[in-house]
Formats: sequence, C-alpha cells, structure tokens
Amino acid sequence: MVKLSVDLAGVRMKNPVMAASGCFGFGREYCDFYDLSMLGAVVVKGITLQPRLGNPPPRIAETPAGLLNSVGLQNPGVDYAIREEIPWLAKLGVPVIVNINGHSSEEFGELAARLDGVPGVAALEINISCPNVKQGGMFFGTDPAMASEVVKRARKSTRLPLIVKLSPNVTDIAIIARAVEEAGADAVSLINTLLGMAIDTRTRRPVLANVVGGLSGPAVKPVALRMVWQVSRAVNIPVVGMGGIVRPEDAVEFMLAGATAVAVGSGAFYDPRCAVKVIDGLKRWLEKEKIADVQEIIGGLRVGEEH
Repeated sequence: MVKLSVDLAGVRMKNPVMAASGCFGFGREYCDFYDLSMLGAVVVKGITLQPRLGNPPPRIAETPAGLLNSVGLQNPGVDYAIREEIPWLAKLGVPVIVNINGHSSEEFGELAARLDGVPGVAALEINISCPNVKQGGMFFGTDPAMASEVVKRARKSTRLPLIVKLSPNVTDIAIIARAVEEAGADAVSLINTLLGMAIDTRTRRPVLANVVGGLSGPAVKPVALRMVWQVSRAVNIPVVGMGGIVRPEDAVEFMLAGATAVAVGSGAFYDPRCAVKVIDGLKRWLEKEKIADVQEIIGGLRVGEEH
C-alpha cells in the first residue's frame, strides 16, 4: 500500500494534490465529474471584502501551451462566501483553503479576521501576486517589505495557517519567500501567473481588453519548477508547487524539486478530471518505483550526480 497523505502547515491532506484558486470557482461545477473529497484540498476562487465584477471582456485568450487571463478577481465577496459557499464545501470532507485578496494590508487583516473560526476553513492563501488588478495584488508581492506587512497584518488577525501565494514577476523570488516566512507565513505557494499578452494581427489590437494578462498552463512549467526549487532551498516552511501541472509526472517533478503539495489549475479547463488523474497516476508511479510513502520524494532531486 502506498501512503499519499501529507501535512501542509497543519492541514492534513489525504494526498498532495489540490485544486488551484482561480480555476475551480467554489467547486460546484466539478461535482458532475468526480467526488471532490478525492482531492487533497480545495483552494476556492479569490475572495475580497466586497463583491467584484472583474475586468471587462474579452478576458480569456488561448495561447500555445497556455492560457492568458485578465479576469480581475471577479467574486461575490467574503460575506456571501461565508454564508453560501463555505458551508457547502465543508460538508464534502476535504480541507477548504480560502484565497484572500485586498487593496491594502488592512484589508488582508480584516479578511483574515472575518474568516478566523469559520467552520470548514482549514487555512488561508494570501494572494499577493495577482497581475490582473490595478490596486493590491502583485503590487504587494514584488516588494519584500510590503509582502511582509501584509502577512504580519493577517497573522495578527487569525490562528489559521497562512499560505502566501508568490508572484513569479520578480527578480529574486527567494527574497520574497524569506520575507514572508519571517513575517509569520506557515507555507508558500508558487507560482502565480506570468505577465503576458496576445495581439490580434487582423485588427492590430490586443486580444485582451486589459491588454496584458496572466499566463498559466504547461508553457510556464519550467519557470515554475525552477522557482519552486529555489524557494524550497531558501525557506524552512512547506512549499506548494503549481504552474502547468497536467500529468502525474509533472507532480512528481515539483515534489522532487521540494514541494510538499501541488495544485492543478488551468489543466482543469481542458479536462475537468485532470486533478484526479494526477492523483491516480502519482500513486501508480510510486508503486512502480516501489516507494511506500509519497513524502520520501519531497526534495529528492539529485543535483550533480551522474545520470
């Protein structure tokens, strides 16, 4: 028997594969395809204090091996999520992680306080890396001091584990990771999307109304993998790896690079069962390699050894 369970900053997961924020909504649409309790955890769509309509369309564009989005954190607001969505998710028997977004460090603190003690919420993911909003988002995630201030505010407001979602749009992601660890983060997740754009050659106009958007999908995997490896060597807290995970082997690579858990995002758009296929395939890989516990491969990358 292969053991798949992992502990992510106090969140006990039956396997290391979770649904990534931004691509899963609140999970209702995916219930037609599989039992959500099969997942290691669910990270709900980004939540703000007040409801948001997001950016004007068009805000999604397919690219070679990837997806551009400039949705802009459309969501119903934290009060609605607490009242209507989290109770439903809490009944499914899977850890629920709430992704939170604010315009200021004070807003992050207020969101953390509102969600503290809400039944069914296992942890918070602090999103300091969204590239598709004009205030907050990536603005916090590219400056160590500001990233630190956001985490400190949230840490004072809640006893829940704090997972900080990092931006790849920086010179040295390890510096940001160390800053949020020192400020009280219990884990980090990476990467969020890379800034990109697409142009319609017929109209000579940007494909996205927002001009630029966030690139996700297999196209970003090499960058994500490199950053997970760098961050896992720089901090002493768990790392959640994401960015182009669509196959079981992708998950294995991220865990070898140092990730304790992984998240499937854009892959769920072209195959709603992508996450559960990764879980099944990961188990088969471990069996084939005669590895009894998935935790044995975390950080198992062999560097400098002969092939």
